[in-house]
Parts: sequence; C-alpha cells; structure tokens
Amino acid sequence: MQRIAQDWLVLSELTKHSGTAVGVVMALQFGPPILLMSLAGWVVDHVDRRKLLIVTQSAMALTALGLGILDISGHVALWQVYVFAGTMGCIAAFDSPARQTFVAELVGDADLPNAVALNSTLFNSAQLIGPAVGGVLISIIGAGWVFILNSVSFVAVITSLMRMRVGEFHRTPRVVVPGGGVFAGLAYIRQRPELIMALVMLFIVGTYGLNFPVFISTMSITTFHGGAHLYGILSSMMAVGSVLGALHVAGKTAPNLSFLTLSALGFGIVGTVAALMPAAALFGLFLVALGVTTQMFTTTANSLVQLSTDPSMRGRVMAIYMGIFLGCTPLGAPLVGWIADAYGPRWSLGVGAAAGFIAAGIGGIYQIRARKIAERLPK
Repeated sequence: MQRIAQDWLVLSELTKHSGTAVGVVMALQFGPPILLMSLAGWVVDHVDRRKLLIVTQSAMALTALGLGILDISGHVALWQVYVFAGTMGCIAAFDSPARQTFVAELVGDADLPNAVALNSTLFNSAQLIGPAVGGVLISIIGAGWVFILNSVSFVAVITSLMRMRVGEFHRTPRVVVPGGGVFAGLAYIRQRPELIMALVMLFIVGTYGLNFPVFISTMSITTFHGGAHLYGILSSMMAVGSVLGALHVAGKTAPNLSFLTLSALGFGIVGTVAALMPAAALFGLFLVALGVTTQMFTTTANSLVQLSTDPSMRGRVMAIYMGIFLGCTPLGAPLVGWIADAYGPRWSLGVGAAAGFIAAGIGGIYQIRARKIAERLPK
C-alpha cells in the first residue's frame, strides 16, 4: 500500500504523469543498499539480527508516518518525497540483509530453501492484497492516510519480533573475518563461480527487468487510460503470479543454476508477450505469468546464494546480494522511465524482457562451458 500510494502521489499529484519522476523515486529508495552494503554486511554479521530488525522496522514506521502527515497537511512536495524515499533506502540497506539471514536463524539450513520460498509467498500475498486495497483507499481517503495506515501496521511486526523465543533460534558462531565488510564478501564470492553467475544474472534482470512500478503505472495511465483503481488491480494480478511462483519454488529442495537460467528465459518470453497485449485485461493475465517467472527467478537466486555461502559469511554475502537486488533496479529505473515517456510503456517493458534473455544467455553459456571442462577432467 505504501508503494502504490507513493508512486501514485508522484505520478498523478506532484507531476504530470512523469515516469521519469517515478524512476527517480525508485533510484533514491533502492540506491543506498549499494552504497552502504559494506557497512550493512559488517553490522548484520556482528550484531543481534532480531534487535537490529526492531530498530530498522521502527525507523520505517516513523518514515511512513512523517510522509503521511506532510501529505494530509497539504505541505508535501516532490523534493520531500525524494528525501523520504532516500531515507527509507538507507534504512532498507540494513533491514533487508538482516531479514534475509534471519530466516536461517529461525529454521536452520536444512529447511532454508522451503522457508525462503514460503517467506516470499507471504510477502507476495501481502502484495496481492495491498495494491488492490491501496488503490481503493487512495480514491476514498487519499494517499496520505494510506501512509499513516502503513506506519500503524509496523506495530504488529515489532511486537512479533519482541515476543520471539530467542532460545529456540538456530544460531551459528560469529566468526571474525579479517578485512571486515564488503571486501571480505567480495573475496569470498570471487572464489565461487556459481555465486558470481547468480549475482551477475540478478544484476542484469534487476537493473532493467524489475522496474514494475514504472512498467505497470505507465501502462495503466498512458496505454490503457486508467486510474489508481486499474493500477492497483494490475499490481495485484502480478502479485497473484508471484505467490504461485513462490509456492512452486517452495516444493524444490535444491535450487540450482539451471533452474535460475530457465526462469530468466521465461521472464524474457512472458515480458515480451505482455508488452504486446492490446487490452488491459489481457495485459493483466500476462502479468500473472510474469509474476510467476519473476518469483521463480528471485527466490531461486536467494536460496542458491544463501545455501552456497558459509554461515559465518552469510551476512556480508547477502548484503552484496541485497545491494544488487534492491540497489541495481534504480540504476535502470530512470532509463526505463525515460523510454516510457519518450517511446511508450510497451518499449520500456520490452527493454525489461530483453534483460531476461541476456541473463539466460549468460547462464546458459557458463553451464555449457562448465560441463565441457568437467568432461575433460580425468574420472
């Protein structure tokens, strides 16, 4: 609901349907994880993750509350939204890797792939409900009150974190690694080709393919001439596919690079077809399929990276992972927003689909070469 309200506030109230402005907001919100991943990785590997999450979730609640008060009072300006988006991005730089690695503390490595997938299912179930409700609430009470509702919702999250039975956690010894933050993580990744490939593929798809606020908002308004209600419905339809994709991956016990490559290929194919759809209803149906392939790709990448990483390095490696996952999308957001403004939303979505094809090609070439090298080795 927060995301829908923020995008709608920028797109329809503070600008004249500027996809570029939405892209800038995304850049400010998702860029800090790249800049802060060194510090964030070190912090996540050295502090109590549950306590860190209580701090970050409380800070996010205050940020949503502040933006809501500004909007309701009629004093909100575009630059203020930029500031709040940047602040949220700085908080998320610490919150995201902490949440991802905290899953392993709750269930242990044996159940980690299933837990990551089910966590994604819950997240996307919220995305399924949130946009639809958010779209309706924006038209009834305005974006400001949606921000306020979001700030109140953090009370449940913080209370849950405080009431957890800490003695039942699956914690591993914290090992001090010389060099500390991101440099130790990069050195660790450099020695593992599969990790490199997974992160490279995530970088390509994340930079150009995961800009869905730009794709869906501009398609809703410019191409199909709809309003907040249509934007919310289309976002929810994609979330339906995301839930289905996460449930599918939850049944797989061993994430691998082959499945990641096939998911990227599927993303490219479905994204291309979705960009060509002539009506909102058909576009929405293919958004469901796009949600499936997107979730299959991102959930598999998450599980593959975590399970391929030693627990003592997981915080630093996942900080790099989340820096790419959250931080590289804004690198492409201004470009795809500009393409949507200059050439139309369909071309913008086409660029995202092309990223899937490129990532699949890279993953496929690596696996072919790795297979040939393996065949040459003495048995």
